[in-house]
Amino acid sequence: MKKENPLSKEIFIEKLILHATTSDADKLERYRKLLEYLTNRKPAITKAKRRIEAFKIRKGLPIGYKVTLRKKEAVEMLKVLLAGVKHELKKRQIGNGYINFGIKEYISLPNFEYRRDIGILGFDVSVVLAKKGKRVEYRKRCRSKIGKNQKVTKEETIKFMQEKFDVKIV
Repeated sequence: MKKENPLSKEIFIEKLILHATTSDADKLERYRKLLEYLTNRKPAITKAKRRIEAFKIRKGLPIGYKVTLRKKEAVEMLKVLLAGVKHELKKRQIGNGYINFGIKEYISLPNFEYRRDIGILGFDVSVVLAKKGKRVEYRKRCRSKIGKNQKVTKEETIKFMQEKFDVKIV
């Protein structure tokens, strides 16, 4: 008789990424201020990976900012962000171990006031879920693949969000 490993069932938030991107240089500075205001952290710059002539973007051009939060900070920020979307997510926003949604205006979030120097802006949110033992895939020494039982499925992602954060799936 095969025993179940209790660690392989426990799902947690690996990271939460706030990301904002634009081709406009003035708006780019406002996005930096916005992400700094929301997280009290210095955002990392994201650069274009390829040339897009229609938007006048070339490879290596700064086009956005992102902030990655982990552990308790990620959980606390996710609660605030879900309040901004009224604890509702669409089924297409959820995948195998990840959730992606957008915030149209940061002033819809509780505890955040309108700031004139930022204006009205929105941003994207990505949440990555994992089970214990995921480090095996990323570590430098003795890297290995993880089994399918160790990967988070779409159904497990939905169940986790409903239980931990009272999210309604529309």
